[in-house]
Amino acid sequence: MIFEKILTFILFLGPLVFFHELGHFLFARLFGVRVEVFSIGFGPKIFKYKKSETEYAISIIPLGGYVKMFGDDPFSKEEIPKEERKYSYNHQSKWARFWIVFGGPLTNFLLAFFIYFNLLMIGEKVPEIKIGYLDRESHLSKVGLQTGDVLLKINDSEVFNPTDLMGETNKNINTFTVRRKNKVEEIYTNIPSDKFFEEIMKHPPFLRKPILANFKGEYFFLKNKNMIEKDLSLEEILDNSGAQLDILLYPIANLQKEEIKEEDLIKNVKPIELKIQATNLKVALQSLESTGFKTVDMMVKSVNIDSPAEKAGIKAGDIFTTINNETVVSFDEFREKLQLIKTEKAVVGFYRNGKLETREILPNEMESEGKKLKLLGVYSHIELQKVEYIQTKSKGLVGSTVLGVKRTIDSFNKTIDGFYKLITNQVSFKQVGGVISIGKVANDSFNISFSYFLQLMALISVNLGVINLFPMLPLDGGHITFLFLELINRGPISRRKMEIAQQVGLSLLLMLMVGAIFNDFSRFF
Repeated sequence: MIFEKILTFILFLGPLVFFHELGHFLFARLFGVRVEVFSIGFGPKIFKYKKSETEYAISIIPLGGYVKMFGDDPFSKEEIPKEERKYSYNHQSKWARFWIVFGGPLTNFLLAFFIYFNLLMIGEKVPEIKIGYLDRESHLSKVGLQTGDVLLKINDSEVFNPTDLMGETNKNINTFTVRRKNKVEEIYTNIPSDKFFEEIMKHPPFLRKPILANFKGEYFFLKNKNMIEKDLSLEEILDNSGAQLDILLYPIANLQKEEIKEEDLIKNVKPIELKIQATNLKVALQSLESTGFKTVDMMVKSVNIDSPAEKAGIKAGDIFTTINNETVVSFDEFREKLQLIKTEKAVVGFYRNGKLETREILPNEMESEGKKLKLLGVYSHIELQKVEYIQTKSKGLVGSTVLGVKRTIDSFNKTIDGFYKLITNQVSFKQVGGVISIGKVANDSFNISFSYFLQLMALISVNLGVINLFPMLPLDGGHITFLFLELINRGPISRRKMEIAQQVGLSLLLMLMVGAIFNDFSRFF
């Protein structure tokens, strides 16, 4: 599993680094500069091959790369012979040096366009953009959206991936086009795109399958008697505005089956019929508990060895119902209330084989992002709705070119906007991730859809291009800045000033890298 994640990370980062360095290499060769080393990765070389004047290498640390050009050392005191100067980077014109330096970021932008263009030409297989659970008081609910809505368009722009949700900065969203319970509807509203993106991130599309367990540990499939729609989530079925809900519960013999088909259950099994109160989701779940049923995520799937839960006697199959005498209706609520307990120990109520029992548990504590987390060492038997995928049609040569350019520009604008918000403290630095975050997101996107993986690669390629244009040494933007300073100065910048700029730039980069890595460790370890 770890090997697969590392391989995915290398597959993700490798092309970004390769094409960035290839940009420098091609422009250097175009202007006649001799390239001595072309390396993917840093540190000791694990593979090398020399052809003509260039050594091609793969180095052990796969977090970047470099192109070593002849004469590319402003601090060198050695004089280059006149006959060799035409091959030296530092003896090229400012125009040539600009393009050699800018070639790296430019290739990153071109790579992003190439990825977007090909995805649009071939068609993309991507998961639906579905909205998670919205309670009645949420901002998105008030603008007209509902739990389980599948976003099709924002204003007149089609939605195919999470970056499409960001919209244009400082612009309002006037219409949403959604698919709601198999019907397409248009919602008229007026919400700033920034506010919408901020809100939707609070409601991830993790909707539960409509599966319950009774207090004996038997499983049931839940259906609204009066709904003809199929494949609805637990939240969509129970979050009803009416006072009462007629429901059907179909016994499930084996929850471990790969897929429970609703039509097979309806044909072959006689259901239990119930009436429950359902003015909102919580009321509905409380009403279900009063009839002897809990959502299956309240069942313990497994218990860690030597954990607080195991020491207290909690076992797989136990069904949680209270914590410190407060009723809980979801595993998320159970976790939240666990963090809020003031006593040293938590008193947990649960059903085992139809009997209500209680245990005192002393939680373990760990620190994450400056907060203390209480942990019991149990895993939920949660069953989430299956992700539905859509296959987009080819946009054709012209359409793919136009939309590819648009997506690349949108990615560039969103990247600049993100850095602007970070600099102006509108976004906390704690949200900045390093290589671990990139690796996790890359692995997650690969597991969801290869199209997602490529879309993320295009976005990070643009990010890499923008970051390299920051005006500080040793980044490409720092070298470009000094080229312009040479124009203004009408001559080379002094070696001492360049040394100071290099030291300051490296210090800032190291601080940013250490901060990002610290955020990663706080987030994941």
